[in-house]
Amino acid sequence: MGAEVNDASYTEEDRDRFAERVERSLDVLEEMLASQVFEHANPRAGMEVEINLVDEQGAPSPANTTVLTAIDDSAFVSELCQFNIELNLTPRHLGPGGLRTFEHVVRSSLNDAAARAARHDVGLAAIGVLPTAQPEDVTVTALTPNPRYALLDQHMRALREDPFDIVIDGAEPLHVSSESIAPEALCTSMQVHLQVAPEDFAGYWNASQAIAGIQLALGANSPFVFGHRWVAESRIPLFTQATDTRNRAERRAGVTPRVFFGDDWIGSVMDLFRANQRYRPLLPELTEEDPVEARAAGRTASLKELNLHNGTIYRWNRPVYDITPPGPHLRIENRVLPAGPTAVDMMANMAFYAGLTRELADRAADLWPDEPFDWARANFDAGVRDGINAIVSWPGKGQLPARELVSTVLLPRAAAGLQTYGVDAEDISHYLGVIQGRCDSGQNGAAWQTAEVAAREDAGASRNEALSSMMRTYLMRMHRNQPVHTWPVYPASEEVAN
Repeated sequence: MGAEVNDASYTEEDRDRFAERVERSLDVLEEMLASQVFEHANPRAGMEVEINLVDEQGAPSPANTTVLTAIDDSAFVSELCQFNIELNLTPRHLGPGGLRTFEHVVRSSLNDAAARAARHDVGLAAIGVLPTAQPEDVTVTALTPNPRYALLDQHMRALREDPFDIVIDGAEPLHVSSESIAPEALCTSMQVHLQVAPEDFAGYWNASQAIAGIQLALGANSPFVFGHRWVAESRIPLFTQATDTRNRAERRAGVTPRVFFGDDWIGSVMDLFRANQRYRPLLPELTEEDPVEARAAGRTASLKELNLHNGTIYRWNRPVYDITPPGPHLRIENRVLPAGPTAVDMMANMAFYAGLTRELADRAADLWPDEPFDWARANFDAGVRDGINAIVSWPGKGQLPARELVSTVLLPRAAAGLQTYGVDAEDISHYLGVIQGRCDSGQNGAAWQTAEVAAREDAGASRNEALSSMMRTYLMRMHRNQPVHTWPVYPASEEVAN
């Protein structure tokens, strides 16, 4: 959930000084970009998986302190609420064996953590939104005891001036008011970090934006919120509403929220970092380092204020500046996809994203500079709403089903991109075959959850009973690492389970 901060209150003077430091950081970053000091000769990828802790009924279990102690692995850390933890994977190259290694680490880490958590009657669920959670599970008392989370909650509420409104529309409407940002914790994702050369950043970011709706169509896994069916990837509107710090006047005026898709293609990473300045600092924590002085002294500036501010602006494709051996680098934090359902599904999602952005970025000048940005946003909205059944647009193809676009156009391009990274042909076939399986079957995580719950309700179960039973089946298959497009639906799911 970002960098640690001190347990303190902030004044307007603090915010002004912080904003000035961010401005100085931007000037230094621009100088660094011009001087070609960034590491990109052998780019790496990383990954984060946010996880829910659940009890025997599949409901939230606020036990992250106990579970993290039991896991005893620094790769796992706490998250916003006490029923959340996060797995951070060590960055590695995507070349020969890279994806297989990622999958092995994710699967072995989750299985070991699950075994240790089970000693405390707690299960691990990698899912976009925990469907069994209720409003009483996400109050301020659910926050993990951590100064950063308390301060985020305090300052976001202060900016909002009103409760946060969660409004589920459609066939199963619900309106929940929250005095805390805690409902945000229901939104758990898998995040892919892709290191990119500065001169290539715009191409990769534009490609990431262009395919975000396709990613959601393929990977949606969040159809229920508070037990109510919403849209295929309800995590997106839930997160947007749960973190909307705009007050009434700002909402009426159409001020851009902190969570947003974007409004145009970019020409440089600086377009994104400069745009962040329109947002008021949430956590104006100043460090001792002055970036201008650090650069003048020949040191690589940490730009911590820039990163802290950037971490409170929730783009679905976030630019990141970081320093790791052997030097500073830029990366894209792809935050589009939900967690789960399985390790192999998440690796397939990662392979599709990495390969396709690599191929499209190399051809960016031919694809979208003359295309209006609106079609990318419309695809994003369609993926959120309709998931695997989304109808999308693509340059030169017009409107067509996402499954058809992926099968006929995008999978071959993703394969070409993975070949450029040096991924083994066998691994390309394996992981992109999982994506093809979803296209052929019409089943991703959201489609399976929806069908499973509907079938159990048709058999006489209540919604709560159906969700609880669905979660037990989901967890069993998650740990067996069976790709979601192969999952049978009740009653066949019960027969397979037995």
